[in-house]
Amino acid sequence: MDSRRLIDAIVRQTTILIAQVSTTAGVRSPLARVADQVFLELSRELEGQGVTRKVAADMFGLALRSYQKKIQRLGESATYREQTLWGAVVEYLRKNGSSRSALLKHFAHEDAMDLASVLKDLVSTGFVSSTGRGSSTYYELASSQAREAMAGAAESDAVTNLVWLAIYDRQEVARHTLIDTSQYGRTLTAQAVNALLEDGRVEAFERSGEPWLRCATLLIPVGSEQGWEAAVFDHFRAMATAIAAKLRTLGARSKPNDAIGGATMSFDLEPGHPHEQEVYGLLQRVRADVNQVWDRVTAYNAEHPVDLDKRIEVTFYVGQSVVGDERVQAMEGDDEN
Repeated sequence: MDSRRLIDAIVRQTTILIAQVSTTAGVRSPLARVADQVFLELSRELEGQGVTRKVAADMFGLALRSYQKKIQRLGESATYREQTLWGAVVEYLRKNGSSRSALLKHFAHEDAMDLASVLKDLVSTGFVSSTGRGSSTYYELASSQAREAMAGAAESDAVTNLVWLAIYDRQEVARHTLIDTSQYGRTLTAQAVNALLEDGRVEAFERSGEPWLRCATLLIPVGSEQGWEAAVFDHFRAMATAIAAKLRTLGARSKPNDAIGGATMSFDLEPGHPHEQEVYGLLQRVRADVNQVWDRVTAYNAEHPVDLDKRIEVTFYVGQSVVGDERVQAMEGDDEN
């Protein structure tokens, strides 16, 4: 198996997905930190699988010392330990505005290109305002009112649904643990938890005198305008997890009775093809069948709660895409409006 070429193909396809998500509905999401994030996540996952740092460094084509320095630089600011450079710059600007030259002097231990990238990211997202040009450019943190406005309802809804998914993944989790470890920040996560409790998607209970959260069901209805971020992430994760599990446990081979894996089939059609509607209806029919099974399992579990210590999670995913038929794409557009 030529894993290198497979990895290259997966990376190309993933970048297409990231580019599409970053420009969804005309919104431009900052991408300056994507490469660094990928490096850190890959490093952590390799180490989690038992790969030594020396071997991981070699896989990245780096000397061990360079690899370790890069992880440290990306994981935390050299000026402020245990704080990212992005956070360090925000904290510095929170106390007072600063010229570009003064920032370069203050963060002299940082890579100048990294600092420039962070400043560009902060300005492009509206988190920081800039006046002037060159080394005399003056940077100032946006007001708290402006930052709250930027978060807006859209971001709040997205974080709420992603936090909902995080709670569902664990089924039960201590409230303080969820908030303290959330990648979305303590304030937004706490607001998301409150919203989930208010509308009943998450249940609160106490364990050993501490507040805990419970979520046994996560459902985003077809056609819902809310929660698409969690739905896209959950579907992509399901597919990626199934492929990874298949490679890890069964290797590259498939068997007729596989419980882990997937199947991809492409149909060549043309307008008026006798099986056109039969093929287009595959997603609808399979989804309806799966929903019936899901309803029966959910109803049973409501009366006979699953023991979390014995819980087995089975994730089924199905997808369908149509390329080249403008009629279908037009129907999809009508559904979104």
